[in-house]
Amino acid sequence: MNNFLRKAIRVFGWILLFASLFILASNIWVVTSTQAKILSNFKNLPNSSVALVLGTSNKLTDGSPNPYFFERIIAAAKLYEEGKAIHFLLSGDNRTKYYNEPAEMRKALLKAGVPATAITLDFAGLRTLDSIVRSKEIFGQNKIIIVTQPFHCYRALFISNFYKIDAVALLDKTANASIKVNVREWFARAKAVLDLYVLKTMPQHLGNKQPLEF
Repeated sequence: MNNFLRKAIRVFGWILLFASLFILASNIWVVTSTQAKILSNFKNLPNSSVALVLGTSNKLTDGSPNPYFFERIIAAAKLYEEGKAIHFLLSGDNRTKYYNEPAEMRKALLKAGVPATAITLDFAGLRTLDSIVRSKEIFGQNKIIIVTQPFHCYRALFISNFYKIDAVALLDKTANASIKVNVREWFARAKAVLDLYVLKTMPQHLGNKQPLEF
């Protein structure tokens, strides 16, 4: 083995170690700084709030129903029934006319008994950061209840904290996340730290303000 190869392996090893430590530290930071804002009792949630429902596809890649989608709809409908949310901002991806997360969420919420007057759609929630930032900068909300799965709540709340949004999330019954989903979320939390504190990443689309009226 020549000297160049030894040096390359050593450098790669240091890079791998640094990346691993960064991912670990980022996850510890994201989780510990937000876990107090994940509530398990409806009684502890603020009344008459705006709920931000984060988008996901209503179907899995094999065409079967996506349990994460329907869990978010059930939780959102329950928030309305309990009087905890009086308006819903449905934020998701609308990359093509054949893929429209906010529209699918609206259909499901209407079917669950939430009136159309209590729903606003955000078609530019291309990812979690976009949805959170747009809820404040475009739709004028400084206080929200975030509706998503527990593993996703930490990152959503971490971004909210950075942008000084008073946010909480509800920990309700949820399907167990697969190992693949958990691993992906570990990397996503590290990416969130980079986006916020290093890269200063902004939403892909902002545009004119559209304050919610209800």
